[in-house]
Amino acid sequence: MTDTTTAVPQRDEDDPADRAAFDVLAALPARHRLMMLTMGRVIAPVVWALTELGVPDRLAGGPLPVGELARATGTHEPTLLRLLRAAASFGVFAEEPDGGFRLTPMAEFLRADAEQSVRDLVLMNGTELFWRPYEAVLHTARTGEPAFDHVFGESLFEYLEDRPELAGIFHRAMTAASRRGSAAVAAVIDLPPGSRVADVGGGQGYLLAEVLRRHPGCRGLLFDRPAAVEDALGFLAERDLAGRTECVAGDFFTEVPAGCDAYLLKHVLHDWGDDDVVRILRNVRRAAGDDGRVHVIEMVTGEINTLDVVRLLDIDMLVSAGGRERSAGEYRRLAAAAGLRLTGRRAAAGTTVLEFRAEVSAG
Repeated sequence: MTDTTTAVPQRDEDDPADRAAFDVLAALPARHRLMMLTMGRVIAPVVWALTELGVPDRLAGGPLPVGELARATGTHEPTLLRLLRAAASFGVFAEEPDGGFRLTPMAEFLRADAEQSVRDLVLMNGTELFWRPYEAVLHTARTGEPAFDHVFGESLFEYLEDRPELAGIFHRAMTAASRRGSAAVAAVIDLPPGSRVADVGGGQGYLLAEVLRRHPGCRGLLFDRPAAVEDALGFLAERDLAGRTECVAGDFFTEVPAGCDAYLLKHVLHDWGDDDVVRILRNVRRAAGDDGRVHVIEMVTGEINTLDVVRLLDIDMLVSAGGRERSAGEYRRLAAAAGLRLTGRRAAAGTTVLEFRAEVSAG
Protein backbone atom coordinates (compact mmCIF):
# COMPACT_ATOMS: atom_id res chain seq x y z
CA MET A 1 0.00 0.00 0.00
CA THR A 2 1.34 3.33 -0.93
CA ASP A 3 1.11 6.66 0.84
CA THR A 4 -2.47 7.70 1.44
CA THR A 5 -1.76 11.29 2.39
CA THR A 6 0.06 14.16 0.74
CA ALA A 7 2.39 16.87 1.90
CA VAL A 8 0.88 19.47 4.23
CA PRO A 9 -0.46 22.28 1.97
CA GLN A 10 1.79 25.29 1.85
CA ARG A 11 0.31 28.64 2.68
CA ASP A 12 -0.48 30.65 -0.46
CA GLU A 13 0.21 34.31 0.29
CA ASP A 14 -1.79 35.37 -2.77
CA ASP A 15 -5.05 33.68 -1.76
CA PRO A 16 -7.13 35.42 0.94
CA ALA A 17 -9.05 32.23 1.71
CA ASP A 18 -5.87 30.34 2.49
CA ARG A 19 -4.49 33.25 4.53
CA ALA A 20 -7.67 33.56 6.57
CA ALA A 21 -7.86 29.83 7.33
CA PHE A 22 -4.23 29.54 8.39
CA ASP A 23 -4.23 32.81 10.37
CA VAL A 24 -7.37 31.95 12.31
CA LEU A 25 -6.15 28.45 13.20
CA ALA A 26 -2.73 29.73 14.29
CA ALA A 27 -4.24 32.48 16.45
CA LEU A 28 -6.64 30.26 18.41
CA PRO A 29 -5.94 29.62 22.11
CA ALA A 30 -4.48 26.18 22.87
CA ARG A 31 -7.78 24.75 24.14
CA HIS A 32 -9.63 25.87 21.00
CA ARG A 33 -6.92 24.48 18.72
CA LEU A 34 -7.26 21.15 20.52
CA MET A 35 -11.03 21.13 19.97
CA MET A 36 -10.55 21.97 16.29
CA LEU A 37 -8.22 18.99 15.96
CA THR A 38 -10.74 16.60 17.48
CA MET A 39 -13.44 18.03 15.19
CA GLY A 40 -11.46 16.66 12.26
CA ARG A 41 -14.07 13.89 12.31
CA VAL A 42 -16.46 16.50 10.82
CA ILE A 43 -14.37 18.27 8.19
CA ALA A 44 -12.91 15.08 6.70
CA PRO A 45 -16.29 13.60 5.63
CA VAL A 46 -17.46 17.03 4.48
CA VAL A 47 -14.51 17.29 2.08
CA TRP A 48 -15.10 13.68 1.03
CA ALA A 49 -18.78 14.32 0.29
CA LEU A 50 -18.08 17.43 -1.78
CA THR A 51 -15.42 15.53 -3.72
CA GLU A 52 -17.69 12.54 -4.27
CA LEU A 53 -20.38 14.91 -5.58
CA GLY A 54 -17.92 16.34 -8.11
CA VAL A 55 -18.06 19.91 -6.80
CA PRO A 56 -14.35 20.63 -7.42
CA ASP A 57 -14.69 19.63 -11.07
CA ARG A 58 -17.84 21.75 -11.46
CA LEU A 59 -15.91 24.78 -10.24
CA ALA A 60 -12.93 24.26 -12.56
CA GLY A 61 -14.27 26.88 -14.97
CA GLY A 62 -14.78 29.51 -12.29
CA PRO A 63 -17.14 30.48 -9.43
CA LEU A 64 -20.74 29.24 -9.49
CA PRO A 65 -23.86 30.02 -7.43
CA VAL A 66 -24.89 27.41 -4.88
CA GLY A 67 -28.20 26.88 -6.67
CA GLU A 68 -26.47 25.93 -9.90
CA LEU A 69 -24.11 23.59 -8.04
CA ALA A 70 -27.05 21.98 -6.24
CA ARG A 71 -28.92 21.35 -9.51
CA ALA A 72 -25.80 19.95 -11.19
CA THR A 73 -25.02 17.60 -8.29
CA GLY A 74 -28.58 16.62 -7.39
CA THR A 75 -28.30 17.94 -3.85
CA HIS A 76 -30.42 19.93 -1.39
CA GLU A 77 -29.36 23.56 -1.90
CA PRO A 78 -29.49 24.77 1.74
CA THR A 79 -27.57 21.69 2.88
CA LEU A 80 -24.96 22.03 0.14
CA LEU A 81 -24.44 25.65 1.22
CA ARG A 82 -23.74 24.53 4.79
CA LEU A 83 -21.27 21.89 3.61
CA LEU A 84 -19.44 24.38 1.39
CA ARG A 85 -19.23 26.96 4.17
CA ALA A 86 -17.80 24.37 6.55
CA ALA A 87 -15.12 23.42 4.01
CA ALA A 88 -14.43 27.09 3.25
CA SER A 89 -13.75 27.77 6.91
CA PHE A 90 -10.67 25.54 6.48
CA GLY A 91 -9.58 27.11 3.20
CA VAL A 92 -11.08 24.36 1.03
CA PHE A 93 -13.25 26.40 -1.38
CA ALA A 94 -14.06 30.06 -0.80
CA GLU A 95 -17.35 31.96 -0.74
CA GLU A 96 -17.54 35.05 -2.97
CA PRO A 97 -19.27 38.31 -1.92
CA ASP A 98 -22.17 37.50 -4.28
CA GLY A 99 -22.74 34.12 -2.58
CA GLY A 100 -21.06 31.95 -5.20
CA PHE A 101 -18.20 29.57 -4.46
CA ARG A 102 -14.80 29.10 -6.10
CA LEU A 103 -11.80 26.83 -5.86
CA THR A 104 -8.86 27.65 -3.60
CA PRO A 105 -5.31 26.29 -4.03
CA MET A 106 -6.18 23.38 -1.73
CA ALA A 107 -9.45 22.63 -3.53
CA GLU A 108 -7.62 22.56 -6.88
CA PHE A 109 -6.01 19.28 -5.84
CA LEU A 110 -9.49 17.72 -5.54
CA ARG A 111 -10.10 18.06 -9.28
CA ALA A 112 -9.88 14.81 -11.24
CA ASP A 113 -7.69 16.37 -13.93
CA ALA A 114 -5.35 18.33 -11.64
CA GLU A 115 -1.66 17.62 -11.70
CA GLN A 116 -0.87 15.67 -8.51
CA SER A 117 -4.59 15.30 -7.85
CA VAL A 118 -5.52 13.76 -4.50
CA ARG A 119 -9.13 13.12 -5.52
CA ASP A 120 -8.83 9.32 -5.56
CA LEU A 121 -7.00 9.34 -2.22
CA VAL A 122 -9.71 11.46 -0.62
CA LEU A 123 -12.43 9.19 -2.01
CA MET A 124 -10.63 6.11 -0.68
CA ASN A 125 -10.22 7.65 2.76
CA GLY A 126 -13.99 8.13 2.86
CA THR A 127 -14.76 4.44 2.48
CA GLU A 128 -15.36 1.90 5.23
CA LEU A 129 -11.81 0.66 4.63
CA PHE A 130 -10.35 3.60 6.51
CA TRP A 131 -13.23 4.79 8.70
CA ARG A 132 -14.50 1.70 10.47
CA PRO A 133 -11.13 0.46 11.78
CA TYR A 134 -10.84 3.59 13.91
CA GLU A 135 -13.91 2.43 15.82
CA ALA A 136 -11.57 -0.21 17.26
CA VAL A 137 -8.46 1.92 17.73
CA LEU A 138 -8.43 0.92 21.43
CA HIS A 139 -8.05 -2.70 20.34
CA THR A 140 -4.90 -1.69 18.47
CA ALA A 141 -3.66 0.37 21.41
CA ARG A 142 -4.05 -2.60 23.78
CA THR A 143 -2.78 -5.39 21.53
CA GLY A 144 -0.65 -3.82 18.79
CA GLU A 145 -2.80 -5.68 16.25
CA PRO A 146 -4.46 -4.01 13.23
CA ALA A 147 -7.95 -2.79 14.11
CA PHE A 148 -9.00 -3.62 10.55
CA ASP A 149 -8.61 -7.35 11.16
CA HIS A 150 -10.55 -7.05 14.43
CA VAL A 151 -13.46 -5.17 12.79
CA PHE A 152 -13.74 -7.10 9.53
CA GLY A 153 -12.44 -10.53 10.58
CA GLU A 154 -9.73 -10.58 7.91
CA SER A 155 -6.85 -8.49 6.66
CA LEU A 156 -7.24 -5.46 4.42
CA PHE A 157 -5.92 -7.24 1.34
CA GLU A 158 -8.05 -10.34 1.97
CA TYR A 159 -11.12 -8.12 2.37
CA LEU A 160 -10.47 -6.39 -0.96
CA GLU A 161 -10.22 -9.67 -2.87
CA ASP A 162 -13.98 -10.30 -2.55
CA ARG A 163 -15.13 -6.70 -3.05
CA PRO A 164 -14.27 -5.47 -6.56
CA GLU A 165 -15.92 -2.06 -6.15
CA LEU A 166 -13.92 -1.19 -3.06
CA ALA A 167 -10.82 -2.76 -4.59
CA GLY A 168 -11.25 -0.48 -7.60
CA ILE A 169 -11.36 2.61 -5.40
CA PHE A 170 -8.36 1.38 -3.43
CA HIS A 171 -6.24 0.58 -6.49
CA ARG A 172 -7.09 3.88 -8.21
CA ALA A 173 -5.92 5.68 -5.08
CA MET A 174 -2.74 3.61 -4.94
CA THR A 175 -2.09 4.34 -8.61
CA ALA A 176 -2.51 8.07 -8.00
CA ALA A 177 -0.11 7.89 -5.06
CA SER A 178 2.41 5.88 -7.07
CA ARG A 179 2.25 8.27 -10.00
CA ARG A 180 2.94 11.20 -7.71
CA GLY A 181 6.65 11.78 -7.43
CA SER A 182 7.78 8.93 -9.69
CA ALA A 183 9.61 11.29 -12.05
CA ALA A 184 11.42 12.99 -9.17
CA VAL A 185 12.42 9.64 -7.67
CA ALA A 186 13.67 8.35 -11.02
CA ALA A 187 15.78 11.49 -11.39
CA VAL A 188 17.89 10.70 -8.30
CA ILE A 189 18.43 7.00 -9.03
CA ASP A 190 21.81 6.53 -10.69
CA LEU A 191 22.13 3.54 -13.02
CA PRO A 192 25.15 2.49 -15.07
CA PRO A 193 24.45 2.24 -18.83
CA GLY A 194 22.89 -1.05 -19.86
CA SER A 195 21.62 -1.92 -16.38
CA ARG A 196 18.72 -4.26 -15.77
CA VAL A 197 16.46 -2.82 -13.08
CA ALA A 198 13.68 -4.59 -11.16
CA ASP A 199 10.68 -2.80 -9.66
CA VAL A 200 9.60 -5.05 -6.78
CA GLY A 201 5.94 -4.63 -5.84
CA GLY A 202 5.81 -2.06 -8.63
CA GLY A 203 2.05 -2.13 -9.34
CA GLN A 204 1.34 -0.82 -12.83
CA GLY A 205 4.95 0.23 -13.30
CA TYR A 206 4.86 4.04 -13.05
CA LEU A 207 8.25 4.25 -11.37
CA LEU A 208 9.82 1.68 -13.67
CA ALA A 209 8.50 3.54 -16.71
CA GLU A 210 10.06 6.78 -15.50
CA VAL A 211 13.38 5.08 -14.78
CA LEU A 212 13.48 3.51 -18.24
CA ARG A 213 12.53 6.81 -19.86
CA ARG A 214 15.49 8.50 -18.20
CA HIS A 215 17.83 5.60 -19.03
CA PRO A 216 17.14 4.56 -22.65
CA GLY A 217 19.86 1.91 -22.59
CA CYS A 218 18.45 0.07 -19.58
CA ARG A 219 15.96 -2.78 -19.40
CA GLY A 220 13.34 -3.42 -16.75
CA LEU A 221 11.60 -6.18 -14.82
CA LEU A 222 8.28 -5.59 -13.07
CA PHE A 223 7.56 -7.98 -10.20
CA ASP A 224 4.23 -8.06 -8.36
CA ARG A 225 1.10 -10.08 -7.70
CA PRO A 226 -0.56 -11.66 -10.77
CA ALA A 227 -3.43 -9.13 -10.91
CA ALA A 228 -1.05 -6.16 -10.72
CA VAL A 229 1.24 -7.57 -13.40
CA GLU A 230 -1.74 -8.14 -15.69
CA ASP A 231 -2.78 -4.50 -15.34
CA ALA A 232 0.79 -3.35 -15.99
CA LEU A 233 1.09 -5.02 -19.37
CA GLY A 234 -1.19 -2.53 -21.10
CA PHE A 235 0.30 0.46 -19.27
CA LEU A 236 3.84 -0.41 -20.32
CA ALA A 237 2.75 -1.19 -23.89
CA GLU A 238 1.10 2.25 -24.17
CA ARG A 239 4.48 3.79 -23.34
CA ASP A 240 6.34 1.66 -25.88
CA LEU A 241 8.18 -0.14 -23.09
CA ALA A 242 6.84 -3.66 -23.60
CA GLY A 243 9.94 -4.60 -25.58
CA ARG A 244 12.26 -3.40 -22.83
CA THR A 245 10.32 -4.79 -19.87
CA GLU A 246 9.67 -8.26 -18.53
CA CYS A 247 6.66 -8.73 -16.24
CA VAL A 248 6.90 -11.50 -13.67
CA ALA A 249 4.21 -12.51 -11.17
CA GLY A 250 5.13 -13.86 -7.78
CA ASP A 251 5.39 -13.36 -4.03
CA PHE A 252 8.32 -11.38 -2.63
CA PHE A 253 8.00 -13.31 0.64
CA THR A 254 8.97 -16.45 -1.25
CA GLU A 255 11.46 -15.37 -3.89
CA VAL A 256 12.51 -12.35 -5.95
CA PRO A 257 13.79 -12.78 -9.54
CA ALA A 258 17.58 -12.71 -9.70
CA GLY A 259 19.87 -11.26 -12.34
CA CYS A 260 19.16 -7.53 -12.09
CA ASP A 261 21.69 -4.80 -11.36
CA ALA A 262 19.30 -2.66 -9.31
CA TYR A 263 16.16 -3.39 -7.28
CA LEU A 264 13.55 -0.74 -6.46
CA LEU A 265 11.03 -0.97 -3.60
CA LYS A 266 8.77 2.09 -3.58
CA HIS A 267 6.24 2.31 -0.74
CA VAL A 268 6.42 -1.43 -0.20
CA LEU A 269 8.14 -1.93 3.13
CA HIS A 270 5.87 0.40 5.12
CA ASP A 271 3.04 -2.11 4.60
CA TRP A 272 4.75 -4.62 6.85
CA GLY A 273 6.07 -5.18 10.36
CA ASP A 274 9.78 -5.44 11.09
CA ASP A 275 10.10 -9.22 10.77
CA ASP A 276 8.36 -9.22 7.40
CA VAL A 277 10.51 -6.33 6.17
CA VAL A 278 13.65 -8.31 6.97
CA ARG A 279 12.21 -11.33 5.11
CA ILE A 280 11.52 -9.22 2.03
CA LEU A 281 14.94 -7.57 2.10
CA ARG A 282 16.72 -10.90 2.54
CA ASN A 283 15.02 -12.20 -0.59
CA VAL A 284 15.98 -9.03 -2.46
CA ARG A 285 19.56 -9.26 -1.14
CA ARG A 286 19.74 -12.86 -2.36
CA ALA A 287 18.43 -11.87 -5.79
CA ALA A 288 20.75 -8.87 -6.09
CA GLY A 289 23.87 -10.86 -5.28
CA ASP A 290 27.04 -9.22 -4.06
CA ASP A 291 27.12 -6.48 -6.73
CA GLY A 292 23.49 -5.34 -7.05
CA ARG A 293 22.05 -2.15 -5.64
CA VAL A 294 18.83 -1.97 -3.62
CA HIS A 295 16.85 1.30 -3.58
CA VAL A 296 14.25 1.66 -0.82
CA ILE A 297 11.87 4.58 -1.49
CA GLU A 298 9.72 5.60 1.48
CA MET A 299 8.42 8.61 3.36
CA VAL A 300 10.56 8.77 6.50
CA THR A 301 9.59 10.24 9.83
CA GLY A 302 10.91 13.69 10.70
CA GLU A 303 11.90 15.50 13.87
CA ILE A 304 9.89 14.92 17.02
CA ASN A 305 7.35 17.54 18.15
CA THR A 306 6.91 18.93 14.64
CA LEU A 307 3.94 18.86 12.26
CA ASP A 308 4.75 15.68 10.34
CA VAL A 309 2.14 14.10 8.08
CA VAL A 310 4.16 10.88 8.12
CA ARG A 311 3.25 10.44 11.80
CA LEU A 312 -0.43 10.38 10.78
CA LEU A 313 0.26 7.97 7.94
CA ASP A 314 2.05 5.77 10.48
CA ILE A 315 -1.17 5.45 12.50
CA ASP A 316 -3.14 4.68 9.34
CA MET A 317 -0.69 1.88 8.53
CA LEU A 318 -0.87 0.58 12.10
CA VAL A 319 -4.65 0.51 12.29
CA SER A 320 -5.41 -0.70 8.76
CA ALA A 321 -2.60 -3.07 7.80
CA GLY A 322 -0.23 -3.58 10.70
CA GLY A 323 2.55 -1.74 8.88
CA ARG A 324 4.50 1.30 10.00
CA GLU A 325 6.41 4.35 8.85
CA ARG A 326 10.04 4.48 9.93
CA SER A 327 13.02 6.75 10.26
CA ALA A 328 15.99 6.38 7.93
CA GLY A 329 17.88 4.87 10.86
CA GLU A 330 15.23 2.20 11.37
CA TYR A 331 15.37 1.20 7.70
CA ARG A 332 19.15 1.07 7.97
CA ARG A 333 18.90 -1.28 10.97
CA LEU A 334 16.43 -3.62 9.26
CA ALA A 335 18.49 -3.66 6.07
CA ALA A 336 21.60 -4.56 8.08
CA ALA A 337 19.74 -7.57 9.50
CA ALA A 338 19.15 -8.64 5.89
CA GLY A 339 22.80 -8.27 4.92
CA LEU A 340 22.63 -4.81 3.35
CA ARG A 341 24.58 -1.64 4.17
CA LEU A 342 23.45 1.92 3.51
CA THR A 343 25.54 3.66 0.83
CA GLY A 344 23.45 6.69 -0.12
CA ARG A 345 20.45 8.84 0.79
CA ARG A 346 18.61 11.34 -1.43
CA ALA A 347 15.39 13.33 -1.07
CA ALA A 348 12.80 13.32 -3.85
CA ALA A 349 9.27 14.79 -3.87
CA GLY A 350 8.50 14.23 -0.20
CA THR A 351 10.10 10.78 -0.14
CA THR A 352 13.58 9.52 0.68
CA VAL A 353 15.59 7.21 -1.56
CA LEU A 354 17.89 4.97 0.49
CA GLU A 355 20.51 3.08 -1.50
CA PHE A 356 21.92 -0.17 -0.13
CA ARG A 357 24.64 -2.56 -1.23
CA ALA A 358 25.37 -6.09 -0.09
CA GLU A 359 27.43 -6.46 3.06
CA VAL A 360 30.14 -8.84 1.87
CA SER A 361 32.27 -10.55 4.50
CA ALA A 362 36.05 -10.30 4.16
CA GLY A 363 36.35 -14.06 4.17
